[in-house]
Amino acid sequence: MKFYQSERTALFIDGANLYATSKALTFDIDYNRLLNLFRTRCQLVRALYYTALADDQEYSSVRPLVDWLDYNGFTVITKPTKEFTDTSGRRKIKGSMDIELTVDAMELANFLDHMILFTGDGDFRSLVEALQHKGKRVSVVSTLETQPPMIADELRRQADQFIDLALLDQQICRTENSSQEPCWDESFEDIERFNQNHSEAG
Repeated sequence: MKFYQSERTALFIDGANLYATSKALTFDIDYNRLLNLFRTRCQLVRALYYTALADDQEYSSVRPLVDWLDYNGFTVITKPTKEFTDTSGRRKIKGSMDIELTVDAMELANFLDHMILFTGDGDFRSLVEALQHKGKRVSVVSTLETQPPMIADELRRQADQFIDLALLDQQICRTENSSQEPCWDESFEDIERFNQNHSEAG
């Protein structure tokens, strides 16, 4: 990773995408370690975490994780998931945070030198390009170590720097001495089951 101590930097974390990536790599992220890693490499101005939350109280176990992040150095941006019926009549859950992340990134760009996106979603390629046109350096964190890779090729090509999450495992993975934040897997598994049940219903 190439960082400069003087760079004003912000992390933009696509929560659902990072969850899927870490799950594919079979490790849990310790958010305290992740935050400290970047604090030691640059002038970290903000760490923003984006996730949609199911309104159904029965499936709200992601809330402890969101609350922990909010109290421990992250700015958490949430919105309720929306249920819809696809063309096959199956009920599905929609919870994309792409617009919120994009708007925040563009608004904060004037106060930053380096922007780090934790996502592999190719839809963000245009955002990366727009930020680069503003003179910002943009890094993308995802992985090539899965089959298929979690990072879209067009996003990787556009980024100034690609950081493979798999290479950070020793620095950000949970250990026996990890802080006691709620476990990502425990929180998101309920939402996954919720999505699956609703997709199969009807």
